[in-house]
Amino acid sequence: MNHACDKLVWFGVVPNHWKVLKLRQILSPVSEKNHPDLPLLSVVREKGVIVRNIEDKEENHNYVPDDLSGYKLVKIGQFAMNKMKAWQGSYGVSRFDGIVSPAYFVFDIQYDINIDFFNRAIRSIVYVNYFGQASDGIRVGQWDLSMQRMKEIPFLLPPRPEQDQIVRFLDWKVSSVNKLIDVKQRQIGCLNERLLAVINDLLTRGVKNNRAYVKTNMDWASEIPLEWEISRVRNHFEILKRIAGSEGFDVFSVTQQGLKVRNINLYEGQLAANYSGYQFVYPGEFAMNHMDLLTGGVGIADHLGVTSPDYRVFRLFDEERCYAAYYLKIFQLCYRRHAFYRFGRGAANVGRWRLPASAFKNFEIPLPPYDEQIEIVRAIEIEEHKIKTVIDCLQQEIDVLKEFKKRLIADVVTGKIDVRGIEIPEYDLVEEDSDGESEENTESMEGEMDEE
Repeated sequence: MNHACDKLVWFGVVPNHWKVLKLRQILSPVSEKNHPDLPLLSVVREKGVIVRNIEDKEENHNYVPDDLSGYKLVKIGQFAMNKMKAWQGSYGVSRFDGIVSPAYFVFDIQYDINIDFFNRAIRSIVYVNYFGQASDGIRVGQWDLSMQRMKEIPFLLPPRPEQDQIVRFLDWKVSSVNKLIDVKQRQIGCLNERLLAVINDLLTRGVKNNRAYVKTNMDWASEIPLEWEISRVRNHFEILKRIAGSEGFDVFSVTQQGLKVRNINLYEGQLAANYSGYQFVYPGEFAMNHMDLLTGGVGIADHLGVTSPDYRVFRLFDEERCYAAYYLKIFQLCYRRHAFYRFGRGAANVGRWRLPASAFKNFEIPLPPYDEQIEIVRAIEIEEHKIKTVIDCLQQEIDVLKEFKKRLIADVVTGKIDVRGIEIPEYDLVEEDSDGESEENTESMEGEMDEE
């Protein structure tokens, strides 16, 4: 026997043996400060509470004051929330001791409840709808959560044995889905490596058969066609540095897939505050993430924008841009392979390899005649289309699996699927690959400094 209630519109029909509580019965606000030495945490949509990487300026572009004594303490097992992003699901139970923005909400969980069940349930899509109802504001992407309305959000609570069973069931099923997602992401990785190998072969051997080759001293091309030249980057590229003003521009990030526009809303004057020192990138110019060659990329801008001051922006003197773009993909791959032997792991962070400007300028490149450059680009584009078609299919399958997982969790934590009688087999716990769940954590400077 189930029951329904008008106030439970997002839940639909609810099992009649489940309690219907209000969040004010479960959560108790706390605000403890003066712990500046603890790790800095962020609260993001896909992962909940995470440790913030303050060393990575590109991923951590938000304002961080020198004095962190005003930041709030979050203990393991407490519930933390980015009140400006709660409508997106940026909240969760913390697995870390640390500190968060003074603008965040922090709560003790005071009810006798399975913490893992609470975290699974409250972060499911059905509860995100309630947090959206409890948030409002005039700034796009920055809706303020009302504490009073949040306290009245209903929460469905099954008996404790059923909570425990739900956690076990979801760990099992979600692990199975995560395993499938991981397999497909690995396949995509292999296909990307295959594409790089094809590009590498074409850029070092060309498109013609039965030709003579000559030995080289280059690390990444032992031989090249006899009629090709060996040149250096400095002969073809000009490094640029033009600091942006306060006008609003798209902000580019550099990924292995090229340039992408960040999902961030810039307002008049905000660029000067939050993006001081960012540099212009004009159409047809290149931007490279030379700060982290293990994961970095390079791309060509198709419109005017700005990018990190830690990126390298440059343009060609005269060569055909598409050919240069493909070459630079291989350049980064090869540099990653040899950077350890030439420059070690970098001064900033273990595992992060930086590219000095002198090394970039002096890197040797094989240069075919211009007509063959065009042929090489056409050949690469054909192979790229074939491989990317398969990658797109795999990505669509990943997206379907992720949607299935969201729906499954929502249905189980709201009682649509009864898991009490299901026997849980042995399984390997597989957490979601963070590489597949990247997101922009765009807290505003204003939000960082607001008090409740």
